[in-house]
Amino acid sequence: MKANRTLQALCGVVSFALVSSVCAQSQSSTPTASADSAASAKASQTSTRKADRKLSSDVRRALGKSKEITATNIFVRARSGAVTLMGSVPENSQIDRAAQVANSVPGVTSVTNKLSLQAQIY
Repeated sequence: MKANRTLQALCGVVSFALVSSVCAQSQSSTPTASADSAASAKASQTSTRKADRKLSSDVRRALGKSKEITATNIFVRARSGAVTLMGSVPENSQIDRAAQVANSVPGVTSVTNKLSLQAQIY
C-alpha cells in the first residue's frame, strides 16, 4: 500500500514537472514570434516607403517632361499608389493637365489635385 501511494505521488510530481516545462517553452516562444512579426512589419514599412518615394519621383519626372506644364512649383506626395499634387501653376489649363500626367504614371491608383493658380508677376 505504501509503495502504491509513493508511486502515485511520484507520478503526480513528474506530471507537474512535465506540464510546467511545456508551459515554459510555449511562453518563451511567444516573444520570438512577436519579435519576428515586428521585424517583418518594419521591413514592410521600409519597402512601402521606398515604393512611395519611387512613385513620387516617377510622377515628378513625368511632370517635368511634359511641355504643357510648368512643374517648378508642383510638389508630389505618394502613399500606397495615391498621389497628391500640391503647389501652384501659372495657367489654369495646367491644373487639369498635371492630374492627367500624374494619373498616366504606372503605379498611380488615384490623384488628388490640390494645385492652385499662381498669378504671374511681370
